[in-house]
Amino acid sequence: MARGGGRSPFQITLRASERRWLKALTRRGTAQHRQVLRAKIVLLAAAGWTNAAIARKLGLAVNTVGKWRKRYAEQGMDGLRDRKRAGRPRGFAAAVVAEVKAIACELPATRGVPISRWSLGELRQEVIASGLVEAVSTTTLGRWLAEDAIKPWQHHAWIFPRDPAFQAKATRVLDLYERVVDGVPLGEDAYVMSADEKTSIQARCHPTLPTGRARVMRVEHEYQRGGALAYLAAWDVHHARLFGRLEPTTGIAPFGRLVAQVMATEPYASAERVYWVVDNGSSHRGQASVKRLEGRWHNLRLIHLPVHASWLNQIEIYFSVVQRKVLTPNDFIDLAEVEHRLLGFQHRYEQTAVPFDWRYTRSDLDRLLRRLDETEQLIKAA
Repeated sequence: MARGGGRSPFQITLRASERRWLKALTRRGTAQHRQVLRAKIVLLAAAGWTNAAIARKLGLAVNTVGKWRKRYAEQGMDGLRDRKRAGRPRGFAAAVVAEVKAIACELPATRGVPISRWSLGELRQEVIASGLVEAVSTTTLGRWLAEDAIKPWQHHAWIFPRDPAFQAKATRVLDLYERVVDGVPLGEDAYVMSADEKTSIQARCHPTLPTGRARVMRVEHEYQRGGALAYLAAWDVHHARLFGRLEPTTGIAPFGRLVAQVMATEPYASAERVYWVVDNGSSHRGQASVKRLEGRWHNLRLIHLPVHASWLNQIEIYFSVVQRKVLTPNDFIDLAEVEHRLLGFQHRYEQTAVPFDWRYTRSDLDRLLRRLDETEQLIKAA
């Protein structure tokens, strides 16, 4: 073993686990070269090599070897990591960075740019054209925007509430979820159902191939239309009971059959009240649906959500589960299989179902509407 004079005051003794870790690092193909060199320095130092001998073997300066020997002796494996550096001074004033971020948050049309969203390249052109900076890279702009998670090239669709009675209707539904109606707690003999339809569930012409060795599941891309079914379902909000049926289409009559399926079953048939929460779909829209259903079932009360507020309908949570667990990928070869699978999953789901952990309350709704009102005022003032 090649050794030289000049014994270092920083002697290293390795535990077996440390030696294994360092040796593994020197053999790791993805390890950075500087990290491999540091591991070799420590291993040779632990074997009794002097700094000068290690430097000759590895082609390094003696000072470099001494630096990493000392770091390891004092700090262990943490000593081999790179330390944070101050980095290069900022080349742009903070005010300039803030102005660029402000431009990124503007709609391009407000600056006379005929596009709908900024890309980094277009944002760069704009800030240079405006005289804010003489030159800047898209990489630098991206880093500035990332500091505040600003992504002007993305967009999210939303619907502004337009129902004049939005708050009153939504509050009534949220109160029902908390077993309150008109400020009075619901009795034990009152139930809340959430209902809707999932339309146009189709069948494919080729079965899905299961996962195999070195092969993911394969789903036929093309399919022949073999008709479609609608899945109508109702969810007992507080007792986690589920009712569903498959129909050739949606409409007043199919929805009426779902209601009859539930209302002819105990405890709903003899309940004091059964509140049905529905959206404004054509199967149960408006005052006509109230008269039709409440006229047939004396203990039924139809509760309409505000327009564009299906996100407050709990049955949509179940439908999202159905979409993920049953309908994606769509591998039904005929409509009979569609019905068999959906009703089979419905039964399976109900065996372990519990009420949804619904946490959106009237207070959350009030905060949302205040925020939307403030946004609307800002838009009008702009």
